[in-house]
Amino acid sequence: MTTLKEFEEALREQGMNMALAVLQKLRERDRAKRSIAPARRIAGRKMTPELAKQILDLHATTDMTQQEIAFRLGVNQGRVNEVIKRGKWLQDDPSAPEAVARDRAKARLTDRTHTPRQAKRKNPHQSPREQKRDRQGGSRQTELALGGD
Repeated sequence: MTTLKEFEEALREQGMNMALAVLQKLRERDRAKRSIAPARRIAGRKMTPELAKQILDLHATTDMTQQEIAFRLGVNQGRVNEVIKRGKWLQDDPSAPEAVARDRAKARLTDRTHTPRQAKRKNPHQSPREQKRDRQGGSRQTELALGGD
């Protein structure tokens, strides 16, 4: 596939100045129409039953896609899908699985003592299988070959 730069160089080599002029006018037109759009979403909104009801309302009354609904409401498209397909977040129940998962994730983010699983190992360079063998009292045998027989 040829890039625009390569195409422009080929036009220049062939002396096709009129085509180069047209290309330049198209570039200028595109630059004039460009605008700097704000970021799609700065921070996600907390899912609430009210927000879930808005999602369902937009889904039922418009022809908007899940992505368009997510963009308009400032949430993730996956959350929109959860509400539409699985009915999640429709009740303000703190013991609902999605609320429990959210709270657990928030706790992990704020917990400064949380360490990754690998750091909890006695020897982080040892595989879980090797650690299990060591706990069970098994020995690790290695074979050493000397010289060329």
